[in-house]
Amino acid sequence: MAKNNESKPAKGRRAVVVGGVRTPFAKAFTDLTELDTIALGSLAVAGLLKQLDVPTREIDSIVWGGVILPPLTVNVGREIALELKLPSVEGQTVTRACASGLQAITHAAAAIERGDADVVICGGSDSTSNAPIAFPPKLVHKLGPLVLGGKGTPADYLGALVQMMPLSDVLPKVPKVAERTTGEVMGEAAERMAKRNEIPRAAQDEFAARSHHRAARAMANGRFDREIIKVQTPKGWMYTDNLVRADTNVEKLAKLRGAFAKDGSISAGNASPLTDGAAATLLMSEEKAKALGYTPLAAFRSWSYVAVDPSDQLLIGPALCMPEALDRAGLQLSDIDLVDVHEAFAAQVLSVLKALASTAFARERLGKDKAIGEVDVEKLNVHGGSIAIGHPFGATGARMVTTMANELAQTGKSTALLGICAAGGLGAAAVLERV
Repeated sequence: MAKNNESKPAKGRRAVVVGGVRTPFAKAFTDLTELDTIALGSLAVAGLLKQLDVPTREIDSIVWGGVILPPLTVNVGREIALELKLPSVEGQTVTRACASGLQAITHAAAAIERGDADVVICGGSDSTSNAPIAFPPKLVHKLGPLVLGGKGTPADYLGALVQMMPLSDVLPKVPKVAERTTGEVMGEAAERMAKRNEIPRAAQDEFAARSHHRAARAMANGRFDREIIKVQTPKGWMYTDNLVRADTNVEKLAKLRGAFAKDGSISAGNASPLTDGAAATLLMSEEKAKALGYTPLAAFRSWSYVAVDPSDQLLIGPALCMPEALDRAGLQLSDIDLVDVHEAFAAQVLSVLKALASTAFARERLGKDKAIGEVDVEKLNVHGGSIAIGHPFGATGARMVTTMANELAQTGKSTALLGICAAGGLGAAAVLERV
Protein backbone atom coordinates (compact mmCIF):
# COMPACT_ATOMS: atom_id res chain seq x y z
CA MET A 1 0.00 0.00 0.00
CA ALA A 2 1.35 3.41 -0.99
CA LYS A 3 0.53 6.21 1.46
CA ASN A 4 0.24 9.93 0.92
CA ASN A 5 1.13 12.59 3.44
CA GLU A 6 -1.32 12.97 6.30
CA SER A 7 -3.93 15.66 5.79
CA LYS A 8 -3.80 18.24 8.57
CA PRO A 9 -5.22 21.77 8.38
CA ALA A 10 -3.13 24.79 9.23
CA LYS A 11 -3.61 25.97 12.79
CA GLY A 12 -6.81 27.95 13.22
CA ARG A 13 -8.01 27.48 9.64
CA ARG A 14 -10.64 25.04 8.37
CA ALA A 15 -12.22 24.42 4.97
CA VAL A 16 -15.99 23.98 5.09
CA VAL A 17 -18.57 22.69 2.65
CA VAL A 18 -21.09 25.46 2.04
CA GLY A 19 -23.27 23.60 -0.44
CA GLY A 20 -23.39 21.64 -3.65
CA VAL A 21 -25.55 20.84 -6.65
CA ARG A 22 -25.48 18.46 -9.55
CA THR A 23 -27.13 18.00 -12.87
CA PRO A 24 -29.50 15.09 -13.18
CA PHE A 25 -27.51 11.96 -13.97
CA ALA A 26 -28.47 10.28 -17.23
CA LYS A 27 -27.75 6.93 -18.78
CA ALA A 28 -25.21 7.38 -21.57
CA PHE A 29 -26.70 8.18 -24.99
CA THR A 30 -30.02 9.38 -23.60
CA ASP A 31 -31.10 12.80 -22.32
CA LEU A 32 -27.66 14.43 -21.94
CA THR A 33 -25.96 13.00 -25.02
CA GLU A 34 -25.54 16.34 -26.79
CA LEU A 35 -23.81 18.00 -23.80
CA ASP A 36 -20.10 17.35 -23.45
CA THR A 37 -18.20 17.38 -20.16
CA ILE A 38 -17.47 21.13 -20.33
CA ALA A 39 -21.12 21.95 -21.01
CA LEU A 40 -22.25 19.69 -18.17
CA GLY A 41 -19.70 21.20 -15.80
CA SER A 42 -20.73 24.71 -16.76
CA LEU A 43 -24.38 23.89 -16.05
CA ALA A 44 -23.53 22.50 -12.63
CA VAL A 45 -21.33 25.46 -11.65
CA ALA A 46 -23.88 27.98 -12.98
CA GLY A 47 -26.55 26.22 -10.93
CA LEU A 48 -24.35 26.37 -7.84
CA LEU A 49 -23.67 30.09 -8.28
CA LYS A 50 -27.37 30.79 -8.69
CA GLN A 51 -28.65 28.61 -5.86
CA LEU A 52 -26.13 29.88 -3.31
CA ASP A 53 -25.95 33.43 -4.70
CA VAL A 54 -22.18 33.31 -4.76
CA PRO A 55 -20.45 36.69 -5.29
CA THR A 56 -18.30 35.92 -8.32
CA ARG A 57 -15.69 38.48 -7.25
CA GLU A 58 -14.94 36.27 -4.24
CA ILE A 59 -14.15 33.11 -6.22
CA ASP A 60 -10.45 32.28 -6.16
CA SER A 61 -10.37 29.10 -8.19
CA ILE A 62 -12.21 26.26 -9.90
CA VAL A 63 -10.74 22.79 -9.31
CA TRP A 64 -12.40 20.18 -11.50
CA GLY A 65 -12.21 16.42 -11.74
CA GLY A 66 -12.55 14.49 -14.95
CA VAL A 67 -11.68 11.15 -16.52
CA ILE A 68 -12.87 11.33 -20.13
CA LEU A 69 -11.17 14.61 -21.01
CA PRO A 70 -11.72 16.40 -24.35
CA PRO A 71 -8.61 15.77 -26.48
CA LEU A 72 -7.98 19.43 -27.36
CA THR A 73 -9.31 21.16 -24.20
CA VAL A 74 -8.14 19.02 -21.31
CA ASN A 75 -8.24 21.78 -18.68
CA VAL A 76 -11.97 21.54 -18.11
CA GLY A 77 -11.85 23.66 -14.94
CA ARG A 78 -10.48 26.66 -16.80
CA GLU A 79 -12.87 26.16 -19.71
CA ILE A 80 -15.81 26.25 -17.28
CA ALA A 81 -14.57 29.56 -15.87
CA LEU A 82 -14.32 31.01 -19.36
CA GLU A 83 -17.70 29.58 -20.40
CA LEU A 84 -19.30 31.34 -17.43
CA LYS A 85 -17.58 34.66 -18.14
CA LEU A 86 -15.23 34.41 -15.16
CA PRO A 87 -11.94 35.21 -16.91
CA SER A 88 -10.10 36.18 -13.72
CA VAL A 89 -10.91 32.89 -11.95
CA GLU A 90 -8.06 30.47 -12.43
CA GLY A 91 -8.98 26.87 -13.16
CA GLN A 92 -7.32 23.50 -13.07
CA THR A 93 -8.30 19.93 -13.77
CA VAL A 94 -7.32 16.86 -11.77
CA THR A 95 -7.78 13.21 -12.54
CA ARG A 96 -7.68 10.23 -10.20
CA ALA A 97 -9.99 7.92 -12.17
CA CYS A 98 -13.30 7.41 -10.35
CA ALA A 99 -12.04 9.36 -7.33
CA SER A 100 -11.41 12.51 -9.39
CA GLY A 101 -14.34 14.43 -7.91
CA LEU A 102 -13.17 13.77 -4.35
CA GLN A 103 -9.60 14.58 -5.36
CA ALA A 104 -10.74 17.97 -6.66
CA ILE A 105 -12.51 18.68 -3.38
CA THR A 106 -9.70 17.63 -1.05
CA HIS A 107 -7.23 19.51 -3.26
CA ALA A 108 -9.36 22.62 -2.78
CA ALA A 109 -9.72 21.96 0.95
CA ALA A 110 -5.94 21.67 1.32
CA ALA A 111 -5.42 24.95 -0.54
CA ILE A 112 -7.93 26.70 1.72
CA GLU A 113 -6.43 25.26 4.88
CA ARG A 114 -2.93 26.32 3.75
CA GLY A 115 -4.23 29.84 3.27
CA ASP A 116 -3.80 29.82 -0.51
CA ALA A 117 -7.51 30.47 -1.17
CA ASP A 118 -10.74 31.37 0.58
CA VAL A 119 -13.44 30.40 -1.93
CA VAL A 120 -13.10 27.47 -4.31
CA ILE A 121 -15.64 25.80 -6.58
CA CYS A 122 -14.78 22.15 -7.05
CA GLY A 123 -16.35 18.99 -8.39
CA GLY A 124 -16.29 17.05 -11.60
CA SER A 125 -18.06 15.94 -14.74
CA ASP A 126 -17.92 13.31 -17.45
CA SER A 127 -19.83 12.53 -20.61
CA THR A 128 -19.48 8.91 -21.59
CA SER A 129 -21.67 9.71 -24.59
CA ASN A 130 -18.93 11.98 -25.92
CA ALA A 131 -15.94 9.77 -25.23
CA PRO A 132 -13.40 10.12 -28.05
CA ILE A 133 -13.13 7.04 -30.24
CA ALA A 134 -9.47 6.35 -30.87
CA PHE A 135 -8.27 5.18 -34.27
CA PRO A 136 -5.67 2.41 -34.47
CA PRO A 137 -2.06 3.68 -34.47
CA LYS A 138 -1.52 2.22 -37.94
CA LEU A 139 -4.20 4.52 -39.36
CA VAL A 140 -2.98 7.56 -37.43
CA HIS A 141 0.63 7.04 -38.53
CA LYS A 142 -0.36 6.80 -42.17
CA LEU A 143 -2.95 9.59 -42.34
CA GLY A 144 -1.55 11.86 -39.62
CA PRO A 145 1.11 13.53 -41.80
CA LEU A 146 -1.49 14.21 -44.49
CA VAL A 147 -4.09 15.62 -42.07
CA LEU A 148 -1.69 17.69 -39.96
CA GLY A 149 0.28 18.87 -42.96
CA GLY A 150 -2.88 20.16 -44.56
CA LYS A 151 -1.64 19.44 -48.10
CA GLY A 152 -2.94 15.95 -48.75
CA THR A 153 -4.94 15.43 -51.95
CA PRO A 154 -7.76 12.91 -52.38
CA ALA A 155 -5.32 10.75 -54.31
CA ASP A 156 -2.87 10.87 -51.38
CA TYR A 157 -5.56 9.71 -48.97
CA LEU A 158 -6.66 6.92 -51.32
CA GLY A 159 -3.07 5.77 -51.74
CA ALA A 160 -2.57 5.69 -47.99
CA LEU A 161 -5.73 3.63 -47.52
CA VAL A 162 -4.60 1.13 -50.16
CA GLN A 163 -1.39 0.59 -48.18
CA MET A 164 -3.42 -0.22 -45.06
CA MET A 165 -5.45 -3.06 -46.50
CA PRO A 166 -7.32 -4.92 -45.14
CA LEU A 167 -9.39 -2.03 -43.82
CA SER A 168 -10.68 -4.18 -40.95
CA ASP A 169 -7.29 -3.63 -39.33
CA VAL A 170 -7.71 0.15 -39.20
CA LEU A 171 -11.38 0.53 -38.30
CA PRO A 172 -12.10 2.10 -34.88
CA LYS A 173 -12.32 -0.46 -32.11
CA VAL A 174 -14.94 -0.54 -29.36
CA PRO A 175 -13.45 1.46 -26.44
CA LYS A 176 -12.56 -0.67 -23.40
CA VAL A 177 -11.89 0.77 -19.96
CA ALA A 178 -9.15 -1.75 -19.30
CA GLU A 179 -6.17 -1.68 -16.98
CA ARG A 180 -3.06 -0.92 -18.99
CA THR A 181 -0.94 -3.14 -16.73
CA THR A 182 -3.20 -6.18 -16.79
CA GLY A 183 -5.44 -5.76 -19.85
CA GLU A 184 -8.38 -6.57 -17.58
CA VAL A 185 -11.59 -4.51 -17.67
CA MET A 186 -12.99 -3.46 -14.31
CA GLY A 187 -15.94 -5.85 -14.48
CA GLU A 188 -13.60 -8.80 -14.99
CA ALA A 189 -11.59 -7.71 -11.94
CA ALA A 190 -14.80 -7.41 -9.95
CA GLU A 191 -15.78 -10.94 -11.01
CA ARG A 192 -12.49 -12.24 -9.61
CA MET A 193 -13.14 -10.35 -6.38
CA ALA A 194 -16.62 -11.84 -6.09
CA LYS A 195 -15.27 -15.38 -6.40
CA ARG A 196 -12.27 -14.79 -4.15
CA ASN A 197 -14.35 -13.20 -1.40
CA GLU A 198 -17.27 -15.61 -1.86
CA ILE A 199 -19.84 -12.93 -2.68
CA PRO A 200 -22.90 -14.77 -4.10
CA ARG A 201 -25.07 -13.43 -6.90
CA ALA A 202 -28.10 -13.23 -4.61
CA ALA A 203 -26.29 -10.91 -2.20
CA GLN A 204 -25.23 -8.67 -5.07
CA ASP A 205 -28.77 -8.43 -6.44
CA GLU A 206 -30.17 -7.74 -2.99
CA PHE A 207 -27.66 -4.92 -2.54
CA ALA A 208 -28.52 -3.45 -5.97
CA ALA A 209 -32.26 -3.58 -5.32
CA ARG A 210 -31.78 -1.79 -2.00
CA SER A 211 -29.74 0.92 -3.74
CA HIS A 212 -32.58 1.57 -6.20
CA HIS A 213 -35.25 1.52 -3.49
CA ARG A 214 -33.37 3.94 -1.26
CA ALA A 215 -32.60 6.31 -4.14
CA ALA A 216 -36.25 6.21 -5.23
CA ARG A 217 -37.37 6.93 -1.67
CA ALA A 218 -34.96 9.84 -1.39
CA MET A 219 -36.29 11.31 -4.62
CA ALA A 220 -39.90 10.86 -3.51
CA ASN A 221 -39.20 12.42 -0.10
CA GLY A 222 -37.46 15.44 -1.59
CA ARG A 223 -34.04 14.60 -0.14
CA PHE A 224 -32.37 15.43 -3.45
CA ASP A 225 -34.35 18.61 -4.13
CA ARG A 226 -31.54 20.88 -2.92
CA GLU A 227 -28.96 18.95 -4.89
CA ILE A 228 -30.40 18.33 -8.35
CA ILE A 229 -30.86 21.33 -10.63
CA LYS A 230 -33.06 21.25 -13.70
CA VAL A 231 -31.16 21.29 -16.97
CA GLN A 232 -32.29 22.42 -20.40
CA THR A 233 -31.00 20.18 -23.14
CA PRO A 234 -31.58 20.22 -26.90
CA LYS A 235 -34.19 17.53 -26.19
CA GLY A 236 -36.01 19.58 -23.55
CA TRP A 237 -35.86 20.04 -19.79
CA MET A 238 -34.48 17.32 -17.53
CA TYR A 239 -35.42 17.49 -13.87
CA THR A 240 -34.10 14.33 -12.24
CA ASP A 241 -31.99 11.20 -12.70
CA ASN A 242 -33.27 8.78 -15.32
CA LEU A 243 -31.61 5.62 -14.02
CA VAL A 244 -33.37 4.97 -10.72
CA ARG A 245 -35.82 2.07 -10.91
CA ALA A 246 -38.24 2.08 -7.99
CA ASP A 247 -39.96 -1.07 -9.24
CA THR A 248 -36.92 -3.33 -9.47
CA ASN A 249 -36.53 -6.31 -7.18
CA VAL A 250 -34.28 -9.28 -6.58
CA GLU A 251 -36.41 -11.52 -8.78
CA LYS A 252 -36.09 -9.19 -11.78
CA LEU A 253 -32.37 -8.70 -11.25
CA ALA A 254 -31.74 -12.43 -10.97
CA LYS A 255 -32.98 -12.91 -14.56
CA LEU A 256 -30.19 -10.76 -16.05
CA ARG A 257 -27.24 -12.51 -17.66
CA GLY A 258 -23.66 -12.16 -16.50
CA ALA A 259 -22.08 -9.14 -18.18
CA PHE A 260 -18.40 -10.11 -18.01
CA ALA A 261 -18.41 -13.90 -17.91
CA LYS A 262 -20.84 -16.53 -19.15
CA ASP A 263 -21.25 -17.95 -15.66
CA GLY A 264 -20.49 -14.65 -13.93
CA SER A 265 -22.38 -13.09 -11.05
CA ILE A 266 -22.00 -9.47 -12.15
CA SER A 267 -24.81 -8.23 -14.38
CA ALA A 268 -25.97 -4.92 -15.78
CA GLY A 269 -28.35 -4.76 -12.83
CA ASN A 270 -25.81 -4.98 -9.99
CA ALA A 271 -23.16 -2.76 -11.57
CA SER A 272 -23.04 1.00 -12.07
CA PRO A 273 -24.13 2.08 -15.58
CA LEU A 274 -22.27 4.32 -18.03
CA THR A 275 -23.51 7.79 -17.13
CA ASP A 276 -23.38 11.46 -18.12
CA GLY A 277 -23.49 14.22 -15.51
CA ALA A 278 -21.73 16.81 -13.37
CA ALA A 279 -21.58 17.85 -9.72
CA ALA A 280 -20.24 21.06 -8.18
CA THR A 281 -19.41 21.82 -4.55
CA LEU A 282 -18.64 25.16 -2.90
CA LEU A 283 -15.82 25.21 -0.35
CA MET A 284 -14.79 28.20 1.73
CA SER A 285 -12.61 28.95 4.70
CA GLU A 286 -14.82 28.95 7.77
CA GLU A 287 -14.04 32.60 8.39
CA LYS A 288 -14.94 33.63 4.84
CA ALA A 289 -18.20 31.66 4.95
CA LYS A 290 -19.26 33.46 8.12
CA ALA A 291 -18.19 36.83 6.74
CA LEU A 292 -20.34 36.29 3.64
CA GLY A 293 -23.30 35.11 5.68
CA TYR A 294 -23.24 31.40 4.81
CA THR A 295 -24.01 28.58 7.23
CA PRO A 296 -21.48 25.78 6.65
CA LEU A 297 -22.80 22.24 6.34
CA ALA A 298 -19.71 20.18 7.08
CA ALA A 299 -15.93 20.13 7.22
CA PHE A 300 -13.27 17.57 6.40
CA ARG A 301 -11.81 15.91 9.44
CA SER A 302 -9.44 13.77 7.37
CA TRP A 303 -8.88 12.06 4.05
CA SER A 304 -6.68 9.33 2.63
CA TYR A 305 -5.59 7.99 -0.74
CA VAL A 306 -3.95 4.59 -1.22
CA ALA A 307 -2.85 2.24 -3.98
CA VAL A 308 -2.92 -1.53 -4.33
CA ASP A 309 -1.61 -3.94 -6.95
CA PRO A 310 -4.18 -4.00 -9.79
CA SER A 311 -3.38 -7.66 -10.48
CA ASP A 312 -4.46 -8.61 -6.96
CA GLN A 313 -7.82 -7.04 -6.00
CA LEU A 314 -8.21 -4.00 -8.20
CA LEU A 315 -11.12 -2.43 -6.28
CA ILE A 316 -10.24 -3.27 -2.66
CA GLY A 317 -8.61 0.13 -2.02
CA PRO A 318 -11.43 1.53 0.19
CA ALA A 319 -10.82 -1.27 2.70
CA LEU A 320 -7.37 0.20 3.26
CA CYS A 321 -7.94 3.94 3.03
CA MET A 322 -11.19 4.08 5.01
CA PRO A 323 -9.40 2.75 8.14
CA GLU A 324 -6.54 5.17 7.50
CA ALA A 325 -8.96 8.10 7.27
CA LEU A 326 -10.54 6.97 10.53
CA ASP A 327 -7.12 6.81 12.20
CA ARG A 328 -6.26 10.30 11.01
CA ALA A 329 -9.57 11.57 12.33
CA GLY A 330 -9.01 9.87 15.68
CA LEU A 331 -12.21 7.86 15.27
CA GLN A 332 -13.40 4.26 15.28
CA LEU A 333 -15.89 2.86 12.80
CA SER A 334 -18.37 2.66 15.68
CA ASP A 335 -18.14 6.46 16.05
CA ILE A 336 -19.38 7.02 12.49
CA ASP A 337 -23.04 7.90 11.87
CA LEU A 338 -23.14 7.51 8.07
CA VAL A 339 -21.08 5.43 5.65
CA ASP A 340 -21.19 6.17 1.92
CA VAL A 341 -19.32 3.81 -0.40
CA HIS A 342 -19.16 4.26 -4.16
CA GLU A 343 -21.01 1.42 -5.83
CA ALA A 344 -18.94 0.55 -8.88
CA PHE A 345 -20.27 -2.99 -8.45
CA ALA A 346 -22.27 -4.58 -5.68
CA ALA A 347 -19.59 -7.27 -5.51
CA GLN A 348 -16.90 -4.65 -4.91
CA VAL A 349 -18.80 -2.95 -2.07
CA LEU A 350 -19.59 -6.27 -0.43
CA SER A 351 -15.94 -7.32 -0.75
CA VAL A 352 -14.83 -4.11 0.96
CA LEU A 353 -17.36 -4.55 3.76
CA LYS A 354 -16.21 -8.14 4.28
CA ALA A 355 -12.59 -7.00 4.46
CA LEU A 356 -13.41 -4.32 7.04
CA ALA A 357 -15.07 -6.97 9.19
CA SER A 358 -12.18 -9.43 8.87
CA THR A 359 -9.56 -9.81 11.60
CA ALA A 360 -7.29 -11.67 9.16
CA PHE A 361 -7.46 -8.78 6.66
CA ALA A 362 -6.75 -6.28 9.45
CA ARG A 363 -3.65 -8.17 10.52
CA GLU A 364 -2.31 -8.95 7.05
CA ARG A 365 -3.07 -5.70 5.24
CA LEU A 366 -3.53 -3.03 7.91
CA GLY A 367 -1.13 -4.11 10.64
CA LYS A 368 -3.93 -4.06 13.20
CA ASP A 369 -4.79 -6.65 15.86
CA LYS A 370 -8.52 -6.64 15.23
CA ALA A 371 -11.02 -5.98 12.48
CA ILE A 372 -12.15 -2.44 11.73
CA GLY A 373 -15.72 -3.60 12.26
CA GLU A 374 -18.99 -4.39 10.54
CA VAL A 375 -20.89 -1.59 8.82
CA ASP A 376 -24.52 -1.34 9.87
CA VAL A 377 -26.64 -1.59 6.73
CA GLU A 378 -28.92 1.12 8.13
CA LYS A 379 -25.97 3.55 8.05
CA LEU A 380 -24.71 2.46 4.64
CA ASN A 381 -25.58 4.40 1.46
CA VAL A 382 -28.77 5.66 3.07
CA HIS A 383 -29.96 7.33 -0.15
CA GLY A 384 -28.72 4.71 -2.57
CA GLY A 385 -25.55 4.95 -4.61
CA SER A 386 -23.94 4.70 -8.01
CA ILE A 387 -25.71 1.49 -9.04
CA ALA A 388 -29.05 3.32 -8.92
CA ILE A 389 -28.13 6.98 -9.37
CA GLY A 390 -25.41 6.50 -11.95
CA HIS A 391 -21.68 7.14 -12.11
CA PRO A 392 -20.27 9.96 -14.25
CA PHE A 393 -16.67 9.11 -13.40
CA GLY A 394 -15.46 12.59 -12.47
CA ALA A 395 -18.64 13.64 -10.67
CA THR A 396 -19.32 10.85 -8.20
CA GLY A 397 -17.00 12.07 -5.45
CA ALA A 398 -18.64 15.51 -5.45
CA ARG A 399 -22.09 13.94 -5.45
CA MET A 400 -21.20 11.88 -2.40
CA VAL A 401 -19.73 14.84 -0.51
CA THR A 402 -22.77 17.01 -1.23
CA THR A 403 -25.27 14.32 -0.24
CA MET A 404 -23.45 13.47 2.99
CA ALA A 405 -22.90 17.14 3.93
CA ASN A 406 -26.62 17.79 3.46
CA GLU A 407 -27.53 14.68 5.40
CA LEU A 408 -25.35 15.67 8.35
CA ALA A 409 -26.81 19.17 8.39
CA GLN A 410 -30.43 18.03 8.03
CA THR A 411 -30.36 15.14 10.51
CA GLY A 412 -28.01 16.54 13.13
CA LYS A 413 -25.76 13.51 12.84
CA SER A 414 -22.08 14.14 13.51
CA THR A 415 -19.85 12.20 11.11
CA ALA A 416 -19.81 10.50 7.72
CA LEU A 417 -17.20 8.17 6.24
CA LEU A 418 -16.80 8.08 2.44
CA GLY A 419 -15.01 5.42 0.40
CA ILE A 420 -14.31 5.23 -3.34
CA CYS A 421 -12.54 2.62 -5.46
CA ALA A 422 -10.85 3.69 -8.67
CA ALA A 423 -9.03 2.30 -11.69
CA GLY A 424 -5.34 1.65 -11.31
CA GLY A 425 -5.84 -0.01 -7.93
CA LEU A 426 -6.58 3.31 -6.23
CA GLY A 427 -8.69 3.94 -3.16
CA ALA A 428 -9.96 7.21 -1.69
CA ALA A 429 -11.65 8.00 1.60
CA ALA A 430 -12.69 10.98 3.69
CA VAL A 431 -14.31 11.74 7.01
CA LEU A 432 -16.82 14.57 7.08
CA GLU A 433 -18.02 16.18 10.31
CA ARG A 434 -21.04 18.41 10.82
CA VAL A 435 -20.24 22.06 11.49
